[in-house]
Amino acid sequence: MPPIWVIFIVVFYFLTLAFVFCFSVSQLHLTFKYLFSIRKRKLDQLNLKSKNLPIVTLQLPIFNELYVVERLFESIIKIEYPKTHLEIQVLDDSTDETLDLVKNLVTKLKNSGFDISHIHRENRTGYKAGALADGLKTAKGEFIAIFDADFIINQKFLIETLPYFDDNKIGMVQTRWLHTNE
Repeated sequence: MPPIWVIFIVVFYFLTLAFVFCFSVSQLHLTFKYLFSIRKRKLDQLNLKSKNLPIVTLQLPIFNELYVVERLFESIIKIEYPKTHLEIQVLDDSTDETLDLVKNLVTKLKNSGFDISHIHRENRTGYKAGALADGLKTAKGEFIAIFDADFIINQKFLIETLPYFDDNKIGMVQTRWLHTNE
């Protein structure tokens, strides 16, 4: 009969192997669930030709964002969603040159058919959260999407996120956003 320490090492070795095997199986299970969910999400994407699309309000809270506001507007107009079902609220508390730049950008988008409004507040009560609350008072959308001035918005954001709301248990979806200078 081998010494007790050899038996201990062999038992410990097999227990460790069993743990690694169980962990690997659980990781494999998660991988399959992830791959299946990607395929399912592609099937669940919105049909943009449907007449039953919800109206979505995009809220853009801004405060003296002179150097990033144009990029925000450029990404907003690239969102894949019908203009007829999209409302854009620019919630601007700016006190610098950003105010004039935003007015010009809003006018340009209005002329190209977007439902966009520029809401400027003199009193910054509640800061950006206060601006968002003021915007909600007049929002037309069934859904609200909030994008800060330095967001880079995925063009398929609405197409990919709105199907989650088919589940009555879902009340909010938060997603990852990209940075230009990580």
